Amino acid sequence: MRLFFRYFFKLVHLIVGPMLLAWDWATTPKGIDREREQQQRIDEETQNFTLYQFRTCPFCIKVRRAIKRLSLNIDQCDAQRNGPCREALLEGGGAVKVPCLKIARADGTTEWLYESNDIIAYLQQNYA
Repeated sequence: MRLFFRYFFKLVHLIVGPMLLAWDWATTPKGIDREREQQQRIDEETQNFTLYQFRTCPFCIKVRRAIKRLSLNIDQCDAQRNGPCREALLEGGGAVKVPCLKIARADGTTEWLYESNDIIAYLQQNYA
């Protein structure tokens, strides 16, 4: 019975995953238009941010859409398919749980934000 459920959910993932990606692609939000200098300042602030995510995770899609809406250039790392990214997430954040935003600050401190709503609230508070 356990084997049945494992393969059932793999099949659901194979069907629903591409549908989520197609929906995300078809309804991509438009980003904020900022003045060039302001956008460059924000790009410099976010250059040390990394979003650890799985491509078809609905919560990761939600965060990626918020990043697009805010016109942020944040590196994205697929922790599902990329072994080094997965290891970095486990070592730094303590768990392979996505989405996770790694914020490496200029003073050398690093913050790991989990939970899509927390990540989106942080980005909107600082970059909207």
